[in-house]
Amino acid sequence: MTRVISDALARAADGGRITPDEALQLYTDAPLHALGEAADAVRRRRYPDNIATYIIDRNINYTNVCVTACKFCAFYRAPKHEEGWTHSNEEILRRCGEAVELGATQIMLQGGHSPELGMEWYERIFAAIKGSYPSLTLHSLGASEVVHISRTSDLDYETVIARLHNAGLDSFAGAGAEILVKRPRTAIAPLKESGETWLEVMETAHRLGVESTATFMMGTGETNAERIEHLRMIRDVQDRTGGFRSFIPWTYQPENNHLKGRTQATSLEYLRVIAVARLFFDNVNHLQGSWLTTGKDIGQLTLHYGADDLGSVMLEENVVSSAGARHRSNLTELIDLIRGAGRIPAQRDTLYHHLAVHEDPANDPVDPRVHSHFASTALPIVAAS
Repeated sequence: MTRVISDALARAADGGRITPDEALQLYTDAPLHALGEAADAVRRRRYPDNIATYIIDRNINYTNVCVTACKFCAFYRAPKHEEGWTHSNEEILRRCGEAVELGATQIMLQGGHSPELGMEWYERIFAAIKGSYPSLTLHSLGASEVVHISRTSDLDYETVIARLHNAGLDSFAGAGAEILVKRPRTAIAPLKESGETWLEVMETAHRLGVESTATFMMGTGETNAERIEHLRMIRDVQDRTGGFRSFIPWTYQPENNHLKGRTQATSLEYLRVIAVARLFFDNVNHLQGSWLTTGKDIGQLTLHYGADDLGSVMLEENVVSSAGARHRSNLTELIDLIRGAGRIPAQRDTLYHHLAVHEDPANDPVDPRVHSHFASTALPIVAAS
């Protein structure tokens, strides 16, 4: 290990800021164990209680009709396609009710960019959900949907965001970020808004008091330098707004889509991104590891590489599943994964407040109904394995 690398690791582990160039060097050249140790040191300093969190939520995909036609997406159907559908308000509310019954605290309402859905449709459905289930947090949509609504309704981004918020939207998901860097983004999603526009929407939302998460889909052919540039673009906005609650990287799933080919991100590369993200994002509080796209073993390992959150039981998810994600979990298993990593499991809400800390395994919640992909339209329910 060179002096440059060791100095950068030590500075980041102590809470200092590293440059994008240093982050790239750590990502490509730092010994894996040293990288993980430094990232875990940051996590321990931020969260000395040794708690790792999870959430119970449901992704309700309200339509698969989309005009954006991203090459990596296996979920969407073009307008007028015979397999296209849009859920009724009643069906969306039914799914919200099921989620509440199973202990969900958060709904992620996400879907395609349908030309038939404008501002008023989103306002009606958010108001209906909040009216029927006021306890549910609507952590939904994302910057791409704001751009879409802006086009279909001839409204500026600020107006769209303000009206969504007034209708009941609590915060934005990080959906649609994929990779923000121009070359790879154009290659995989040529009709989607630019990375700069995605960030502009998020910055506007943060200024209006609507926080969000930030995500990264890795493995579609981007270079190492482009992976770090994605992080740099997010950190720069976070310096100005402080509105990104967490960073959530995941890996591209290669089935049933036009991009095809296996994911070009190995498990070790994913762990290195997790660790570098924890070291690089001195201004982002939380880091979520993915078990859905990488598998439960790698998901558990992220808790040793800087992650403080293992995501959700995910009562329903259709988009990534359509592209080949086959991993399933349930409440008991997710708690066991966290505890098996030497951490104290805790259920959280959208704001990362602890709702229940499971210090004693004898008192762990047990509910066999709470498992991933409940009522999924993409795949039949399968038992967790």
